[in-house]
Amino acid sequence: MMKLQWNITRSVKQVLSLSTVVIFGCLPFSLSAQEAPPKPIIIYANPAQGLHFGTFTHGPSGGTVIIYPNGTRSVTGSVVQLSSGTPFSPAIFEVEANLGTVVSILNGPNITLTGSNGGSMLMQIGTSSTGSPFITNVAPPGRTQVRIGGTLFVGSALANPGGNYSGTFMVTFIQE
Repeated sequence: MMKLQWNITRSVKQVLSLSTVVIFGCLPFSLSAQEAPPKPIIIYANPAQGLHFGTFTHGPSGGTVIIYPNGTRSVTGSVVQLSSGTPFSPAIFEVEANLGTVVSILNGPNITLTGSNGGSMLMQIGTSSTGSPFITNVAPPGRTQVRIGGTLFVGSALANPGGNYSGTFMVTFIQE
C-alpha cells in the first residue's frame, strides 16, 4: 500500500512539473541580456580645420571678431572684415562613439594669442554646432561632427600690431 501511494505522489509531482513547463512554454516572453559596456569615445581633431578668424583690420579702437559654428563671421566695434588673405572657419572635431551616447562639451578658459610682431589678443571659446550635451547620431566607424566657434577681442593698433596671432585652446568632451 505504501508503495502504491508513493508512486501516485511521484506521478502527481511529475505531472505538475510537466504542466508548469508546458504553461510557461506557451506564454509569450522575451529574454534580454545586459547591454555591452559603453565604448569610450574617441575625439579626432581636424588639423586642416582649426579655429581661424581670417583677415581683418582693427580700426582706431578695435572690437571683436566672432566665428560661429555654422562658419559665418561677424565683427563689432571698429573692426573691419577683409575678404582677402586667410580664410575664417570654426574648429572641427569628430566624435566616434556608440549610437545614442550622451556627450557634454566643457570649454577651457580664455586664452591669450601671441602675435608674430608683438602684442597679444584674448580669445574666448564659443558655442558648438551640436549644443551641449548632445546625443551621437552616427554609429561607428562613422563620426559625429562638432564645430566650435570663438570670439577674438581685438585692441587698438598699438596693442595689436598687424601679423599672425596664434595659441592653443582646450575643449573637453565628457561621455555621460
